[in-house]
Amino acid sequence: MRVAVIDGQGGGMGKHIVEQLRKRMPDLEILALGTNALATGAMLKAGATEGASGEAAICYNAHRVDIIAGSLAISTVHGLLGEITPEIAGALSSSPALKLLIPIQRSNTIITGITRMPLPHHVEQLADEVERRIKE
Repeated sequence: MRVAVIDGQGGGMGKHIVEQLRKRMPDLEILALGTNALATGAMLKAGATEGASGEAAICYNAHRVDIIAGSLAISTVHGLLGEITPEIAGALSSSPALKLLIPIQRSNTIITGITRMPLPHHVEQLADEVERRIKE
């Protein structure tokens, strides 16, 4: 099982996801895909198996993983303050991988029916779901 964690900006959310996954599943193959080197570096320091940065790396690897994890913003064009290009959003949404997305509600996107909770709780739920899927 190969999990891609995708993040941008400073990689803070991706870092938390990688830490939680690594703590629960030490042998899990985690691919850190950052929109920039800073985000990728943060996820690698948190324990990702390997990493790559930029649009080409994200688009290339989107179809080579079993699970894609990150915030909802990675699936929207110009998400993460503009770091998600139309090509990245298209590659992620067309990937056959299971997408596990944290519903961070910023800018003009509001997801109704979702319980608001602190980010660490969302990350724990994401890790629970990855763990459950791997055990199936």
